[in-house]
Amino acid sequence: MNCIYIRYKRISKLSADIDRILHGEEDIQFENYSEGDIGLLQSEVYKMTVRLREQQSRLMEEKVSLADLLADISHQIRTPLTSINILVSILSRIDWLITALLKMSKLDAGTIRFHSEDISMQELLDKACMPVRVPIELRGQELIIEAEGELSCDVAWSCEAIGNIVKNCMEHTPDSGTIKVCGKRNPLYSEIVITDSGSGISAEDLPHIFERFYKGRTSEDKGGFGIGLALARMIVTEQNGTLKAENAPDGGAMFTMRFYESTV
Repeated sequence: MNCIYIRYKRISKLSADIDRILHGEEDIQFENYSEGDIGLLQSEVYKMTVRLREQQSRLMEEKVSLADLLADISHQIRTPLTSINILVSILSRIDWLITALLKMSKLDAGTIRFHSEDISMQELLDKACMPVRVPIELRGQELIIEAEGELSCDVAWSCEAIGNIVKNCMEHTPDSGTIKVCGKRNPLYSEIVITDSGSGISAEDLPHIFERFYKGRTSEDKGGFGIGLALARMIVTEQNGTLKAENAPDGGAMFTMRFYESTV
């Protein structure tokens, strides 16, 4: 009976040691199991332990090798992707330039027919600013829109003009700056005033700001083509309106767009 108890106790201890091995403990001594059937079992457990440790070592080596391989693949892919992204950006700008020049040529030729429709000032400004909301947010800038009343204009073309001006303000406003678009109507005209918190327009640039392909000194590093504001003024003028640029009293650029009540 005593032998059975001792045998059971040794088996129980061996079971506990195996459990410790399965939980990652390595400093296990099997010398106490060197006799009898327990010794044979110990020998097999020892072999299993050696194999498990070898497999764990190989798995760790494979993980390191896989991580290095993925890092190398990522680096190899990133280089051409960066070039592709730059190319796509350039092609996108060229496409915009061609489209804008085509619009300007049609306006010059008088082949564009504006179709006036009534729209709320709020809806027009929201629609015009939609394309630049994401880049404005990415720059940490704040876009404020204040609108009241309605106006009559060609919605699509007017959105193009307003959007070009807001985009210009965005590019010349520092990160965390503010761009404000205000629209209101009186008995004579509907007015949209767009201001920014940038450095304003220099006295040298102000007389030329609406000229085609003109880029002011502060615009050299912006990557523009110098036609966005020119196109905006053409669109407004063709709708019996006016577009004026100046510096706001509290700093920053200010663009005032007016659509007179006789617009058709």
